Amino acid sequence: MSETAQQATISVMTDETHSPAGTSPLRDSARRTLELEQQAIAALCERLDAHFDRACELILACRGRVIVTGMGKSGHVAGKIAATLASTGTPAFFVHPGEASHGDLGMITPGDVVLALSNSGETAEVTALLPLLKRLGTPLISMTGRSGSTLGRHADAHLDAGVEREACPLDLAPTSSTTAALALGDALAVALLESRGFTAEDFARSHPGGSLGKRLLLKVSDLMHQGNRLPQVSLGSPLRDALLEITRQGLGFTCVTDEDGRLAGVYTDGDLRRTLDQHGDLHALRVDDVMTVPGKRIAPDTLAAEAVRLMEDNRITALAVVDPDGRPVGALHMHDLLASGVI
Repeated sequence: MSETAQQATISVMTDETHSPAGTSPLRDSARRTLELEQQAIAALCERLDAHFDRACELILACRGRVIVTGMGKSGHVAGKIAATLASTGTPAFFVHPGEASHGDLGMITPGDVVLALSNSGETAEVTALLPLLKRLGTPLISMTGRSGSTLGRHADAHLDAGVEREACPLDLAPTSSTTAALALGDALAVALLESRGFTAEDFARSHPGGSLGKRLLLKVSDLMHQGNRLPQVSLGSPLRDALLEITRQGLGFTCVTDEDGRLAGVYTDGDLRRTLDQHGDLHALRVDDVMTVPGKRIAPDTLAAEAVRLMEDNRITALAVVDPDGRPVGALHMHDLLASGVI
């Protein structure tokens, strides 16, 4: 393209970007696509029937795994559905139908359930598996755009993912159909999730490396300072000793324990500021005179996320960790929560 033509093209694009009407041929095309795909998903609601219930029942009764398969674009959607099922309490994995006919069929057992995707319902690599699945006695759920197709007719449950037209202006490239299949797969996964009583904690167990896993799996005991790193002084100690302990441990507070070793209160950086405002002579003070009673505390087996909430609600940055008898066993600082990724 010549330099003059390039400049003209840039000029047109700039004019369209700043057009008062807020539209352009490119955006019009995008809106058309989104509207067609939105309509395709909305139409699925009207076609949900007893076959959807049957599909869920087959999967809930499955003693093995859900094997999800599909070719081409349907294969990409199938892989995503398998991943969503696996992360929401339904063990699943993707098997390529072409590879299945060349040895990977050994991954499928009679205790599994197969979910096969094909918009036409006639994809050769997928329909080639039908005799083998029947021989194994493996239940088959199909997701196609044609219930009367080969795949639809031979399935134990058929999920209708048909669309009136593709968003592609040529009505050729899989667009609306893949979006509909993806949405129907999500609907299946969520229905199964709710039927199983799957919780956020269950989700976190399969996502231990993610931020959700950290928020839900880490406990206070995993993060707290303990042993020699636990700041504490006894009742009756001079305030000077409490200040030295706070400085030594660097957590911004110290526990104050009674003669039985139970937490009687805490003395914090905030308490020190209040002490300086209210008392002229710090040398004569004992920690008992100026500590916060009883002091915020938390149990070691509490989720770290709950510690965050407690700190935020009370506008504090540290907590004493106590055992069932009220004896300090650790100290938790907001910095520990930040470093762990809980926040």
